[in-house]
Amino acid sequence: MATTTPSPSPKPHVDASAAARLAVDVASDRQAEDIVLLDVHAISGFADYMVLMSAGSVRQANALASELEEAIEQAGLDMHHREGTGESGWVLLDFGDLVLHVFGQEQREFYKLEQVWQAARQVVRVQ
Repeated sequence: MATTTPSPSPKPHVDASAAARLAVDVASDRQAEDIVLLDVHAISGFADYMVLMSAGSVRQANALASELEEAIEQAGLDMHHREGTGESGWVLLDFGDLVLHVFGQEQREFYKLEQVWQAARQVVRVQ
């Protein structure tokens, strides 16, 4: 008698826009500060959306990055790359069409990504 192995459940899948909004919700729920969702598809060759946020501490930055990674992957996007740590002041989570940036206050002010991407359409801002 042959036994069959159940096939794994299909992974849910959301588009980058829905995943970006999910990231904003998760960040807001976890008390991230100054959350900005940018639509960069018209000016970027590597992503459609970016979400920028600030964390009040190293511990919060690490926790935010971990929770965002888990939530977006559970929603169906695979992470391509993770760079940085809360200790470095900047964590980048690259999901292909969606890139998430978790900053410490000092690094956010220094790099000023909102100015770098000022031609992007701001979709959401939560202060």
